[in-house]
Amino acid sequence: MVVGEMAEGIDMLIVGGGPGGYAAALRAAQLGREVVLVERDGTSGLGGTCVRVGCIPSKALIEVANTRHQAIALEVAGLHGGALDVDLARFQSWKNGIVEGLSRGVASLLEHQRVRVVAGSATFNKPDRVAVALPDGNVTFFEFKSAVVATGSEPLELAGLARDGVRVLDSTDVLAMSELPTSVVVVGAGYIGVELGTALAKLGTRVTIVEALGSVLPSMEPVIGRVVSRSLQRLGVQVVLNAEIIGLDEAGVVVRVDDVERHVDAQRVVVAIGRRPRTKDLGLEKTGARLASDGTVQVEANRLAARGIAAIGDITPGPALAHKATAEAEVAAESLSGLTRRFDPTVVPAVVFSDPEVASVGLSEQAARALGMDVAVAQFPLSASGRAATLGAREGFARLIVDRGHDTVIGVHLVGPLVSELAGEAALAVEMGASPEDLAGTIHPHPTISESLSEAALMLLGRARHVLAQDSSRSTR
Repeated sequence: MVVGEMAEGIDMLIVGGGPGGYAAALRAAQLGREVVLVERDGTSGLGGTCVRVGCIPSKALIEVANTRHQAIALEVAGLHGGALDVDLARFQSWKNGIVEGLSRGVASLLEHQRVRVVAGSATFNKPDRVAVALPDGNVTFFEFKSAVVATGSEPLELAGLARDGVRVLDSTDVLAMSELPTSVVVVGAGYIGVELGTALAKLGTRVTIVEALGSVLPSMEPVIGRVVSRSLQRLGVQVVLNAEIIGLDEAGVVVRVDDVERHVDAQRVVVAIGRRPRTKDLGLEKTGARLASDGTVQVEANRLAARGIAAIGDITPGPALAHKATAEAEVAAESLSGLTRRFDPTVVPAVVFSDPEVASVGLSEQAARALGMDVAVAQFPLSASGRAATLGAREGFARLIVDRGHDTVIGVHLVGPLVSELAGEAALAVEMGASPEDLAGTIHPHPTISESLSEAALMLLGRARHVLAQDSSRSTR
């Protein structure tokens, strides 16, 4: 049923209540705009994929898995904890409490800024008009002065492995499990597949990761993938590279490697090959916005996709990361409110909550050399870190990429415990054009993993402190 053809006139429309959408709504309200936020699940959907079925739930699962694994590993240090069985049903209750609390927090922030939240699915039918299908089956219309579209992304499916939520799962299904499977095949060795595979292995599931390309974490520097791959092997995870998925059989998955087909046992199959922008059936073409063949919306530096229309987050080119969406939200809301703004970051940091953790910021050595830069590289090993020793996690490194011509840090790549917490410092160093002397001269607290950044800088300056001179010279080019 259509609730009249008369549209309600509104000032600012936000479509999507995830990290990009609610951040845009809050910033627009701060600028004095009257904001209506349309979220398909209403207030219960605030926080979006990240809060409700992605970033937060996955890190909750990873935290439980890491704690169990670390307790068992520290038996050598005198800690006796027994088998440490995991009750996933209780985990779900705990995790859901975290998620609901964060979602209510977002709702409270929006309410404080007088943002009106409408439950429904939006479809644009004119450059300044949207139809919203309401949960009760009715349709209402809004005519807006400006709009921000932040509808996010959804898991990709794989031909021959259609998700059924029972045997073939996506990442959302895994994070909702109340029982651990005995065996799992994870398809994809990108960050989602590695994170989920690592957590399940630490919880006691037999895990096989199948990847079409030739390395783990193939989008990152090869040295990072090698360290993570060795860790997966120590956890008992079987990694099958250069593999093509043929399909399911009665007891698992059939893959082809080097033209030879093989069977891999699997009670469950997790497809984690990436995500696609959620732009289908949005009607964005009616606004004058242009979509690429992959479904992403083409935007200018100010995040405008058409007159009065901005697009942000996973539906735009670039990494599909919550912190990118949040940063774009500020630019979009301000651009649509008459301010001159550009989204032009030097770097967007990437983090993988694997074992060990990975933080990657800026250019790789290979990319920098391909750009013709005179590059220097130093890699400080965590085997020389006192804090890494106390954590029982001494494999990893801090790797700095420096442009000699400008004496600036252009890349920071970290592998080790807790390095996700150092991504911000690394991003700041690259954004501000810090020199190795800047990093070396910044006092880092001891004993912490953060010291590895200043230690790598000292190596570049020829003043290595905790590695031998010959090790320093081999690591610097």
